[in-house]
Amino acid sequence: MVDTELISRKISNLLNYISELETADDITWKKYIQDARTRAFVERYLHLAIEEMFDIANHLVSFNSWREPAGYRDLFLILHEKGVMPAGQLLTFQNMASFRNMLVHRYEKIDDELVYGIFQKRLSDFHEFVNLVKKWIESGTGQANRKSEN
Repeated sequence: MVDTELISRKISNLLNYISELETADDITWKKYIQDARTRAFVERYLHLAIEEMFDIANHLVSFNSWREPAGYRDLFLILHEKGVMPAGQLLTFQNMASFRNMLVHRYEKIDDELVYGIFQKRLSDFHEFVNLVKKWIESGTGQANRKSEN
């Protein structure tokens, strides 16, 4: 069963990271390229937001006793299989898993244009993930329980 308090905290963390990125309207391409701290801020907050998505997805998988994921991309496939997200959005979230791996495992090969593009144009994907999870839980499909009721 889903611990709604935990999910709520994870969603709050995710939205805080995205809010910080959304309000960083002083970050232009020129500043991004020239300033290492600016690049680190954008990369790190995107990374943290994606990690929160993984935590939420892992919680849903674990507490519903769904199949064991083969990796981060598979987490989103499981959410799709269980009706949390539609097929049309699956690739978007699977690509986030791949993007996270690029940030974490291939730092010297980070594609600045890709990172900046996600920062400028794809933050709404995080909001969509939150909306899908909330909608699924509110539908009763998730058999949500408060932690205090366990």
